[in-house]
Amino acid sequence: METKSPTPRAVLVGIQTPEVDDIAHAASLEELGRLVKTLGYEVVGSVSQRREGTGAGSLLGSGKLSELAALTGGTGEIGSMAPPPRAKARQRFEGAAEAAAPEPEEAAAPKPEFVIVDHELSPSQIRNLERATGAQVLDRTGVIVEIFHRHANTREAKLQVEMARLKYVAPRLRESSGGGGRQQGPGAGETTLDLDRRKIRDRISELKDQLESVQRDSDNRRSARRDQLRVALVGYTNAGKSSLMRALTGSQVLVEDKLFATLDTTVRILQPETRPRVLVSDTVGFIKQLPHDLVASFRSTLAEALEASLLLFVVDASDPTYEAQLEVSRSVLREIGADAVPSRLVLNKMDRVDAAGRAALAEKHPDAIMLSAHAPEDVAALRETLIAFFEASMVEDVLVLPYAKQGLIGEVYESARVLSEDYNEAGRVLKVRGLPGAIARLQRSLA
Repeated sequence: METKSPTPRAVLVGIQTPEVDDIAHAASLEELGRLVKTLGYEVVGSVSQRREGTGAGSLLGSGKLSELAALTGGTGEIGSMAPPPRAKARQRFEGAAEAAAPEPEEAAAPKPEFVIVDHELSPSQIRNLERATGAQVLDRTGVIVEIFHRHANTREAKLQVEMARLKYVAPRLRESSGGGGRQQGPGAGETTLDLDRRKIRDRISELKDQLESVQRDSDNRRSARRDQLRVALVGYTNAGKSSLMRALTGSQVLVEDKLFATLDTTVRILQPETRPRVLVSDTVGFIKQLPHDLVASFRSTLAEALEASLLLFVVDASDPTYEAQLEVSRSVLREIGADAVPSRLVLNKMDRVDAAGRAALAEKHPDAIMLSAHAPEDVAALRETLIAFFEASMVEDVLVLPYAKQGLIGEVYESARVLSEDYNEAGRVLKVRGLPGAIARLQRSLA
């Protein structure tokens, strides 16, 4: 019978610096716990300490380091990576003593195999913590990169994540305990570590070439949608963007109550369909301390936000830290230059907010759209708001479709709303309403 492998167990570690208050520190650790659970690990404990900064070699003070080591079964001492020398006679004596020792009656509870730290660590900090705890150490960046790696589905997302993952792993490579002897033959003089790093550099270069090719195709698809009405849903991970996407478009996009369920940009048509059509895109979620390499790798994906006609900042209004999450989303979009795109704030999950909370939110954000993605009447009201936004920038004009170009009538109906039709000696005369850019493009096509 196939036995189920045990769930990996992890201990969380947080450092509270002077500029972080108790609420923000607790929220950050809770979010790290959700990240770890998304990775499939069980959180069995946590250790937290107030410190002036996170630059110490072991991150924690000696007392907290011992407390952490007691949870993981480590020594609590950093020590040296090299094993202590032992005389052959002592090795024989210790081997005989181990063989004669009675078997324990009952195995102790398994110790956590992972220590997850709520900060970005240097390679030396990771090594020091691993020596002291006897567990594998991951920092916040490593957890996020691993989640992205597991959730990537499309070829573009897989290439983006692999490149970010290799950039994260490269400086953290270390010599194996078996020794890093010199290579023989081709590449002679390189250590195993040098060879591994060179392989990573070569692979990153290869990934860049493949990604550029895939992104050119994506750019061409976006270019074809340039004159269309486009709404991009942006915001913190798990704010409910995919649920809202499904409600607005009727599409079967993935909806899960976990972090980073969506990595691939999905574009669907607003339903019921309008003329001209409104395209809605669901983008990758943001998170505090989102690794820069991931932001850079997903720059093409985030271009959906950069080229949108309207951004909807979707926020989980029931989360007490929603304002900090909103600022994280805005800072990432500033980084890619999307802060100039018109935007509206959408306070989602209002079904989880009580009357007093609703009143406070309405006073603080009078222009925000408050809704629940699961309430059809709220979604219908949002749809009308989107249509009204685009109507305000539309103009009316007259197009003459020559009889020789009647095959373009479908393009006219897709790009603008036809208000009336008539005929004269030149062709079909259409009174239309649409965006100035779309109408100008149609004029050029019909000339």
